[in-house]
Amino acid sequence: MSDSLRNRGRRNIGRASGGGGGHNAPTDNSSKSDPTSDLEVYAKEVLGQLIQDNLPPTPNNFSLYFDRLLEDKSETLRKQIMSMLELEENNDAENTIMLEQSLKQGFSSVKNILNVTASLYKNINLMTKILQKRKTELKDSKDQQGSLSVISTLEGDVGKLDVILKKQSVNIKTQYDETAKVIKNVENETIFDNKYGVYNKRYLMTKIEQEISLVKEFKHSSTLIMIELSKDIIQSVNNEKAIIMMTRTIARLLLKTSRRSDTVAYYGNGQFAMLLKHTDLESAKKASERLVELVANANFFLGDKEIELKIAIGITDINPAYSVEETVVSTMDGIEKAYEDASCDYAVSLKSKT
Repeated sequence: MSDSLRNRGRRNIGRASGGGGGHNAPTDNSSKSDPTSDLEVYAKEVLGQLIQDNLPPTPNNFSLYFDRLLEDKSETLRKQIMSMLELEENNDAENTIMLEQSLKQGFSSVKNILNVTASLYKNINLMTKILQKRKTELKDSKDQQGSLSVISTLEGDVGKLDVILKKQSVNIKTQYDETAKVIKNVENETIFDNKYGVYNKRYLMTKIEQEISLVKEFKHSSTLIMIELSKDIIQSVNNEKAIIMMTRTIARLLLKTSRRSDTVAYYGNGQFAMLLKHTDLESAKKASERLVELVANANFFLGDKEIELKIAIGITDINPAYSVEETVVSTMDGIEKAYEDASCDYAVSLKSKT
């Protein structure tokens, strides 16, 4: 699922990682570029090997070489690096396998339902033929005793069918309940929002929790922004279908402008979130400015009327001192602050202990 999102067309919107700027003049940072830890030394070695092998240092190539070269290192170094990587591990492969197993189980239950339904249909069809046969026998019967015999036989046939149908109805209900349970489990494990084509709330909350742990461990800066279609637009349009189309347009623009490391998700109630890894508040504000401008320049027509889209954005930092829920609520507070300031469509809201 994550690969399908990452393969979408994207454009970097010019924000810098961490606290750095986008197009600074070259400076002599040789004294700052020397590796200071075993991980940094190893990362530099991986990059050097890629260049030596004349391969582009793309994330995928770097990841492949990172794992391959690590096999030749000492056990101590391997354990040290793997312990760091565990914080970023999200068990995608294992979750995918479990999801596929649940889907296969669901398909098997559906197949069983179809088989039982087919058997039920055959029995009903058979009973129709039996009824037709008994009807003919009644017409041919000349005496009362013969008619009673036919009716008695028919009653026995109907009784047998009734027993069979009751058993098959119970089987259908059992298979249906099992299938419904599997489907519910699959829904609870999904990470994708089909309506808007981005990740869902469940996946977002998991990624925020992971990033809180990473920030606590490595002390870098990351931010979370929450985006929604402006309430003024919603009130002026007052058309549910049009509002859904506008919201989908915003989702496409968020995907288009996000970086490979960003997480774009639908939180609910018309709100989207972007988790900006290694991005400080200043860079997040610049990213928000570009998003506001990009959305405003998007062409949206309702009938013959062109509508200028407008969004409101709340920004907060990822702070290990606060929970996932507190972090999300802080971005929502930022959205409310943005509405209070008519001159700006975004606002920063930082959490504080009371």
